[in-house]
Amino acid sequence: MAEPAISVSSLTAASVAQALTARGVTVPPVTVLSAAESTNDEALSLAGAGVPEWTVVVADEQTAGRGRLGRSWVSPPGQALLFSVVLRPDHTWPTAAWGWVPLVAGLAVSDAVSGYGVPAKLKWPNDVVIDGPAHDGTAGPRKIAGILAERRGDAVVVGVGINVHHNASMLPIPAATSLALEGVRVERSGLLAQCLGAWRRRWQRIGASGGDVEESGTRHAYLARSLTLGRHVRVDLGGGRLLVGEAIDVDLEGHLWVEGAFGRQVVSAGDVTHLRH
Repeated sequence: MAEPAISVSSLTAASVAQALTARGVTVPPVTVLSAAESTNDEALSLAGAGVPEWTVVVADEQTAGRGRLGRSWVSPPGQALLFSVVLRPDHTWPTAAWGWVPLVAGLAVSDAVSGYGVPAKLKWPNDVVIDGPAHDGTAGPRKIAGILAERRGDAVVVGVGINVHHNASMLPIPAATSLALEGVRVERSGLLAQCLGAWRRRWQRIGASGGDVEESGTRHAYLARSLTLGRHVRVDLGGGRLLVGEAIDVDLEGHLWVEGAFGRQVVSAGDVTHLRH
């Protein structure tokens, strides 16, 4: 059976500004590019030049983007929502709060996606996913968005890529999905506004608590949305080192705790695979 025709939605300076205004989201003027090698690179350059917090770069196409662990993130024109945000955590915040920057982004993206009726969950450290098998029948969860945070001086640039209009043949990996494949029609400008609105609300709560992810309710909200906690997992620590056990907690620094025959071990960075018992 032939796949459905590819659909796209508008992503222009005018459509983005209109969507932000309609949802009452206030950010500096958004840089909207027809194409970029990497929205993170564009935003990192702007961060180095001193642009204000919540400066946003969004591109219709990304030709040389990157994900965690050096993976590429390339998306054809018109299919994904690809954007990067410049954040400047307050210098008075506890050091632990910095580890939560990408996790908060994932939580906000899951808020926005869930607002369209898609039951988005979080796979530690930075994937927004849908529970269940992949569309090709292999083990899930199905990845709908990824996040990459990079530091530049006192700023953190957080890049987000959300699969929006992709059909199955366009997905980067078999275990990926898109909003279209989940049965939802979304305008990318509106989705961007939803993400930024949810993100700003989460960020403001953290700021009001002086950077305390516990007092602000951020950690509680993340744990409630986590698909990793309570799962049997394999963590690739790099260099051929693997850790297999049960994911039992995400701590105040955003680190994952895993328990197994080795006892309990904290993981600050690694590639997590959910295993079947």
